[in-house]
Amino acid sequence: MIEFWLCAGLLLLTALAFLLIPVLRARKVQAEEDRTALNVTLYQERLLDLQGQHDAGALNAEQLANGRDEAARELLADTEGAQVRPIQRTLGSKIPLIAALLMPLLGFGLYQHWGAIDDVERARTFADQPKTIEEMTARLEAAVKNDPTSAESWYFLGRTYMAQERAGDASVAFERAIGVAGREPELLGQWAQALYFAGSKQWTPQLQALTDEALKGDPAEVTSLGLLGIAAYEAGQFQQAIGHWQQLVAVLPVEDPSRQAIQGGIDRAREQLGEPAADVTPAASQGLTVRVALAAELQAKVQPSDAVFIFARAVSGPPMPLAVKRLTVADLPAEVSLSDSDAMMPQLKISGFEQVQLVARISRSGNATAGEWIGSSQPVASKTTELQQLLIDSADGKTP
Repeated sequence: MIEFWLCAGLLLLTALAFLLIPVLRARKVQAEEDRTALNVTLYQERLLDLQGQHDAGALNAEQLANGRDEAARELLADTEGAQVRPIQRTLGSKIPLIAALLMPLLGFGLYQHWGAIDDVERARTFADQPKTIEEMTARLEAAVKNDPTSAESWYFLGRTYMAQERAGDASVAFERAIGVAGREPELLGQWAQALYFAGSKQWTPQLQALTDEALKGDPAEVTSLGLLGIAAYEAGQFQQAIGHWQQLVAVLPVEDPSRQAIQGGIDRAREQLGEPAADVTPAASQGLTVRVALAAELQAKVQPSDAVFIFARAVSGPPMPLAVKRLTVADLPAEVSLSDSDAMMPQLKISGFEQVQLVARISRSGNATAGEWIGSSQPVASKTTELQQLLIDSADGKTP
């Protein structure tokens, strides 16, 4: 902000110079003209004095002529070097001064009306990568406060809230995004998903209407298809869940790493129906798969309900996690998949970095950034297909 106002001040001084320099020059020329006029007046008075002395008989003709010559030489000496320039008096000297005084006020008023200082502030705010998800949330909250008409800011704020398991806040953010951008299928799907988790996974007529509207606008809307599959599975409607998830797999790109997680859901639904699991294609096996276990010496120090956060972060890049999954101690040991579909921010994906570090943290308070116990891996290639082993065996003394 300081740099902006310094640049604006320099531009203002430059503009004032164009107005004030001609005024100052005009004053200098005026002073020269005034001095010349005074010298001429003195010269004329001197001639009248010499003529008076001659008429009174005090000077003869020769002395009169010599006196006139002497007065003329003095006049020439006094006016030597003076340059008489015509002064443009059409506007007068006061108008440029008034304009110079009004210009800062006029410029400030016009900038307040048409300027984009808020955009400049937002650009500076997001210039540096946030170090934590809490910092990212604070930035987005400030962005929507400064510009409530930014659908993009509301959307990313909703995604960030979902990553923090703040589904109620996320539903409000997605609803605001829809109010600005319109009822876009993707936004409707995200809103429905947030409402579903905020409502303790209870399916409602509102959720059905939102997903129906989203799929009517875009039959390949992935969030709605995935949500319908989850809701059907939770309700024990395994055949319907398989149908929704198969539709989702059909519209996803072959290289999409989230296909593995979806295929895993389909396989679990088939097991519930007593059907054999389908073969997983190589394309569906993409993503980082990690097996998380708890060290034996920590078994008595944790509770089954303690939250377990498994995340991947870039070895060379922003310190905030790229992708996160949440389990409980009761789920351990467990295998989870971390892929681009789990990205906390669309522009920060696992595939965008050559190496990542895998971390698992146990937090009794449910805080993803601080806990009691932790386990971490050595740097691994982000495109590796080998199963990674992660053991939680150390006291947690720092945040990610």
